[in-house]
Amino acid sequence: MKHLIFFCGHAGTGKTTLARRLFSPLMRATGEPFCLLDKDTLYGAYSAAAIGALTGDPHDRDSPLFIEHLRDPEYRGLIDTAAENLALSVSAVVIAPLSREVRERRLFDRAWLGVGDDVAIRVVWVHVSEDVAHERIVARGDPNDAYKLAHWEDYRQRLFFPDDALAADLLMFDNASASDDDEARLLARLIAED
Repeated sequence: MKHLIFFCGHAGTGKTTLARRLFSPLMRATGEPFCLLDKDTLYGAYSAAAIGALTGDPHDRDSPLFIEHLRDPEYRGLIDTAAENLALSVSAVVIAPLSREVRERRLFDRAWLGVGDDVAIRVVWVHVSEDVAHERIVARGDPNDAYKLAHWEDYRQRLFFPDDALAADLLMFDNASASDDDEARLLARLIAED
């Protein structure tokens, strides 16, 4: 069985840090090769160049222009890269907000993902309170967060928390003060058989 594991959530939730901490334990526990596909690593430099050419600001990655024209192609490329690796028997850990795709349940749609029944799909929704996320975003000082911080009221309107029905299909992970035991329990759920 191959694994397609998504670490999703809004900015500042710690999804990248969590995914990287669990990456080696995942490979050890499953005995499978994995690739790590982080949206910011794969598309960050390209998106900065593209949006910079369009607006003059390479960090304008939360603007309406970016969201309307560049967001979806980034995510499509990310999903297609994961599917290509899975077709070669390499499991994938995907790190990206993917909030719209979570809401629309696309991450459980095998046809949309381009994967077969031989792939176990897990979607982790990493979350913290809005205040904690804001503090973390300010503290990390990433220039890509400048638009988000300058337009926080607009940005926060896009934030959502999965309702009970959606949360039942996700692996919900409160990352505000997660312990090693919390991470170990999450790892066990990631590799559990359906």
